[in-house]
Order: sequence, then structure tokens, then C-alpha cells
Amino acid sequence: MPIAVPRQRRIICIGEAMVEMAPSAAAGDYRMGFAGDTLNTAWYLRHLLPATWAVDYLTAVGQDPVSQRMIGFLQNAGLGTAHVAQLPGRTVGLYMIELTDGERSFAYWRGQSAARLLAEDAGRLARGLTGAGIVYLSGITLAILQGAGRETLHAALSAARARGARVVFDPNLRPRLWQDNATMCRVVMETAALADIVLPSFEDEATFFGDADPKATADRYAAAGLVVVKNGGDRLLTRDGGAYARHTAEPVRTIVDTTAAGDSFNAGFIAAWLAGGDVPSAVRAGARLAARVIGHRGALCDVTR
Repeated sequence: MPIAVPRQRRIICIGEAMVEMAPSAAAGDYRMGFAGDTLNTAWYLRHLLPATWAVDYLTAVGQDPVSQRMIGFLQNAGLGTAHVAQLPGRTVGLYMIELTDGERSFAYWRGQSAARLLAEDAGRLARGLTGAGIVYLSGITLAILQGAGRETLHAALSAARARGARVVFDPNLRPRLWQDNATMCRVVMETAALADIVLPSFEDEATFFGDADPKATADRYAAAGLVVVKNGGDRLLTRDGGAYARHTAEPVRTIVDTTAAGDSFNAGFIAAWLAGGDVPSAVRAGARLAARVIGHRGALCDVTR
């Protein structure tokens, strides 16, 4: 049975917003902005969805000027910030993009990131998810959490789902953020078991889970009602209930920067699905958006033109 679109028109995205230093066209020059995997998806969702949908961001920042500037950025983008905690003695993380023929690599500075504590207050987390139709998170959201934060987040997701929310999860496997690969794989699968829609990337899944093909990835996440296996420039695979389908990727003429390729695909897919599109049309919408995004520098680009 297809997953029904939720009646509550509110999306809450959970994760870490960071300072982004993206290379400009001039060699050695960098442009400062704000980005992060779940923030990128939230930003694109806000640009794609009508005003009848609220898109909120749940994170934690510091009380310093750069944190205040980040909150202003979120608000100017139309994202709800009522559930952004401001913690004393903390700040926001920073990452720098390095490009080689359009493929990106990152250097990170996030030791004092307040977002690592976003799930420390169970009551605040529960209030943030109350009334949500969609709860969106990633493997990076889980990886950065400290102490019992993952268990607290899992409990909040279960409660939100019991109230009718749809949980959408991108495993986004980043082993450098985890204590070891075994922990990463275990926590990702525990979280996927709480999700209605899972949006993995086959290359990562093959590397860390040993999947032989996209179907193996889709089958491993079969507890979710819908699995969309992204596959770079190759054909995507969906598992909708027990039905499989393959989808041709959007042709890409020029790759400038692959940052946020998966994040933007997720946003395009979710927005089209919420608008009443079937799974194939939602996949096409996600692929079109990702193709546009990787033709620009940095994670965020104008998609309204």
C-alpha cells in the first residue's frame, strides 16, 4: 500500500547547520555561507513547497555573533527557528570544500558545535516534533550526537510516528564522524527501522554494508514502506512496498560541484511526493533538481529561476 501524504502540513528537519567555506571561481578565494546536509534539504524544500507548508529546522547553536548570523540566515530563508536552541559556551561548526574536477572533499572543524547537544533535552525535542507531518533526518544527525542523544532522538521519532508523522531518513554514511564502522552501521539500521521513507546512496551502502547491487540495498531497508536508492549518474531503484522499479538518471551536462547532490535530490523528491506526485514523477523531480545544483558552486543555489 502506498504511503499516504500526512495531513499535518509541517516539516521538521533535524541536524547540524554549519558555516560553509566554498571555493569561488578565483583560485584561492572562498565564499562564506551556511549549509549542512539536512539544512540543505530544508532550504530547498522551503523554495519548492507552497506557503501552506511550514518548514522548520531543529538544531542547537551558540550565543556568539556567528550563531546569531546563522539564525538570521535561517529566518531569511523562510525556515522556522522556534526550535533552534542557543547554548552558552558553544558555537557552530565549519567546513571547507575542496574541488577536484567537480568532485568535492571536505575539511571540518566542529569540536565546539552546539548541534552535538541538540537531543540533550528530551522535552524540547519532543515539543519540536509535535504537530509535524514529516520528520527528516540523516546519518550525520545521528553521528554528531553525544551521550544518550541517539536514544533520546529514537524515542522522539517513535512518538512522532505514533502521532501520524512520516519519518524520512537519509543514511548519509560518513565514517569519519563515528567511533567505528560497526557502530555506524548498527545505529543507521536501528534508525531506518523507525522510518517510513529511506533515501540511501548505493555507493556508500556498497562500501560499508557490502551490498552487491541497489536491490540488495533496497531489500535491507525493506522495513520502510518506500526506499529510493540513489546511484550517482546510473539508474535509480525504488522499492515501494514489495514492488521494484528502475528510473533513468537526469542527464548532467556540466559538473561544477557535487556538494548537496543527494540533499537536493531528497528535497525535490519529497516536495513532488507531497504535491501528490507518484513515485516515478517524484524521482524525476529529485533528479532534475540535483542536476541543477551540481552545476553550481556550493551547497545552495537559486532554483526559482
